Amino acid sequence: MLREYDPAAPDPRPSRQVCVERPIADSVKEACGLFGIYGCDGAARQAYLGLFALQHRGEESAGIVVSDDRQIRSKKGMGLIAEVVQAEDLEHLPGHIAIGHVRYSTTGSPRPQNIQPLVIEYSQGLVAVAHNGTLTNAQRLRREYEARGSIFQTSTDSEIIVHLMASPEFIGRPDHVARCLEQLEGAFSFLIMTKRRLVAARDRNGFRPLSLGDLDGSPVVASETCAFDLLGARFVRDVEPGEVLTLDERGVTSERFRPPEAVKKAHCIFEHIYFARPA
Repeated sequence: MLREYDPAAPDPRPSRQVCVERPIADSVKEACGLFGIYGCDGAARQAYLGLFALQHRGEESAGIVVSDDRQIRSKKGMGLIAEVVQAEDLEHLPGHIAIGHVRYSTTGSPRPQNIQPLVIEYSQGLVAVAHNGTLTNAQRLRREYEARGSIFQTSTDSEIIVHLMASPEFIGRPDHVARCLEQLEGAFSFLIMTKRRLVAARDRNGFRPLSLGDLDGSPVVASETCAFDLLGARFVRDVEPGEVLTLDERGVTSERFRPPEAVKKAHCIFEHIYFARPA
């Protein structure tokens, strides 16, 4: 189901006076913010608003990637979302699938090459990746792939998921994304977008948060439910540890790379700082 978008609607950008700019050194620096939506015309506008609500999770860089089933387009840059994406940019980002990211660099330096969502082309076409967390085995996997001749475009640990997805041992499997995620260790929530679908996944311990919502029939995912509040979306449930959700024309389907009985739930204590809200 596609939710209609009116291009003549008022400027969707919140006033910059609402954005409180803080020096990065004075901010809590333990997480990034993710937002994704499927089946909503004007998805870029919804992603912008979702990222605005999540701005406290990352102030170094921001980006939105959108698909209309034919092309993938992106707008990314260093700075806050209100500085990176202007109203006219949203008009040039048509599509009903979108993912967005606001970043604090837990791994990889704060430079343009590391701005997410990463957009990379491999044998199956273009893929966009947004990641919140830190992969503890990323350096080992990177050395292994570089020894085989793989070339990495960034210094962030997030890129390793694309190299896993492109590996011959996983690429032919119907559950290849889940099998790739099974190789990763550490904390992560991932959004992975192709031209026609959106995949959302959470690490096997649930270190990093990820929630599923509904916006007038369009499924949405976000690091925090405050993004749903700004859009008027309904909270459905949390993505479970070790779960992979696929959002496409079939709706929302679920699979697991870690069975529920093997999950040992944990939670990053810093997330309680991000979740804190005035009463």
